[in-house]
Amino acid sequence: METRGPDGPFPVLQVALDFVELRRALQVAEEAVAGGVDWLEAGTPLIKSEGLDAVRALRERYPDRVVVADMKVIDTGRIEVEAAAKSGAGIVAVLGVASDATIRECIEAGRNYGCRILVDLMGVEDRAARAREVADWGADYVGVHLPVDLQMQGQDALQVLRDLSGAVDVPVAVAGGVNSETAASTVQAGAQIVIVGGAIHKAPDSRAAAAAIRRALDEGVSVATDLYKRGGETEIRDILMRVSASNLSDALHRGGVLGGVRCLTPGRKLVGPAYTARTAPGDWAKPVEAIDAAEPGDVLVIDAGGVPPAVWGSCATQSAVGRKLAGVVIHGAVRDIDEILEMDLPVFATHVVPHAGEPRGLGELDVPVVMGGRRVAPGDWILGDGCGVVSIERTRAVEYANRAQDVYETENRIHGEIGRGSTLGQVAQLLRWERK
Repeated sequence: METRGPDGPFPVLQVALDFVELRRALQVAEEAVAGGVDWLEAGTPLIKSEGLDAVRALRERYPDRVVVADMKVIDTGRIEVEAAAKSGAGIVAVLGVASDATIRECIEAGRNYGCRILVDLMGVEDRAARAREVADWGADYVGVHLPVDLQMQGQDALQVLRDLSGAVDVPVAVAGGVNSETAASTVQAGAQIVIVGGAIHKAPDSRAAAAAIRRALDEGVSVATDLYKRGGETEIRDILMRVSASNLSDALHRGGVLGGVRCLTPGRKLVGPAYTARTAPGDWAKPVEAIDAAEPGDVLVIDAGGVPPAVWGSCATQSAVGRKLAGVVIHGAVRDIDEILEMDLPVFATHVVPHAGEPRGLGELDVPVVMGGRRVAPGDWILGDGCGVVSIERTRAVEYANRAQDVYETENRIHGEIGRGSTLGQVAQLLRWERK
């Protein structure tokens, strides 16, 4: 395979090794090189965790590859570029929001110590103007970088790249959510250096993932993938169907759980926006009325005080199936569970009892409710599976659905490493990270 140096030929495929453990980064580097990656990036998390030893290790193992130190220099440009270059970095990244003096110092230091400078335009308001400016000063590359936290909100690096297209003569790098489906499109939009992070380093088999992206670049094609991409409003349901309640709770900083609610229909997953009802214990009027008021695909979220008698049974379940609802979550009691198990509706509740109450008509529909200590408002998204139920506020559903998928992808990589003979303790390096 041809090795692409700092002067091309382009496009170059660069892998961002955004780990905090050097051992794991080196394992992915080995797989990625075998899959066709050209340049190896010691990502910012890796450098912050392991220091420039990460750059030294990559240079020692892969002397024929360009090693990029993603220092994100913001000050003391000369010192940081010198240190990275002496450690073996062929390219050092400085932030475009740094002062003019810092960027100029980085460029001068790069000339003195034999490395090239990439100016990362992340956070720059007028990217085209800043790109032209730093190129005039002698920057070797400029980078369009959509930060991870903006990716989670469904933003797209391609649009940012198109806005910069043609603004400068130096090669342009693109980073931020690039995968096998979009890699070729980034080249068409003007990128010469395609930087891929999660789509390679989170894959159970990074070699195969890198090879798919290499093929996409070499052949100018889109290689389909279900993962390593972020969605918007219209993709929320699909993403949540892919991930687990545990993934979503992790994304919510171990929160979002509707305490005490358990799955009564094993193997059935529940995803949808909430249609809420509040009622008195045993009063099943509002829960039944909610079936007719909700839209197909909604999840009924019913606060019945968290105690018996039942406010839901087989007839209500049959009605909800007919209305094509996505399921029901009840802070209270359900009965007729044997009949419910024969119907196609996910049902979650805190209690199962044989006795029901009376329909007195107390309560309200389509109002905020409290479930197991967590407030759920109409339109909040609900995900339930065998582990329990988690909710996301409607206004943040896009972000946290995407973050849940990020957790899912990260766990896929961990499962892959364990499957090759490691253990969770070895992968997580628990002793190293314990507080002293």
